[in-house]
Parts: sequence; C-alpha cells; structure tokens
Amino acid sequence: MKQPHSVVPLGKLRAGETAVIVDLEKGDLTLKLMEMGLLPGEKIFVDMVAPLGDPISIKIGNYLLSLRKEEANAVLVRR
Repeated sequence: MKQPHSVVPLGKLRAGETAVIVDLEKGDLTLKLMEMGLLPGEKIFVDMVAPLGDPISIKIGNYLLSLRKEEANAVLVRR
C-alpha cells in the first residue's frame, strides 16, 4: 500500500505523478544535479518515462529535463 507522503527516489515515480525534492544523495552527481535546478523544495512533475524506465522526462520550473535512471535515483522526493 502506497503511503501518501513517502520519500522515494525520483526514478520510482510514474508518468503523471508530482513530488517535491527533499534531498540529493551525496556523490559525484550531486553538483551536476544542483546545477540543473534539482534543489530541495522544488516541485517536479514526471512528464514521461521510457518503456524500460530510462530516461525519465520531468518538468521542473518552466522547463523539461531528461534524466538517466542513475541520475533520477540520486534525487529523493516526497510524493
């Protein structure tokens, strides 16, 4: 059963879901993700997910961003 406010990696969301970024996993991708606008508190909308789950297209702010599954899983979001 899905809990309404659970924290999950962005890569687990499905197309059409919205979430708020709560944290980024620390690692090599952290700075790159932050430079792309993925900051805690930002609201995102999952626009599309490729059939095998990679890449994922999200809307953040006024633009669409495409992320590889590895990058998306480094972003922790609250549904």
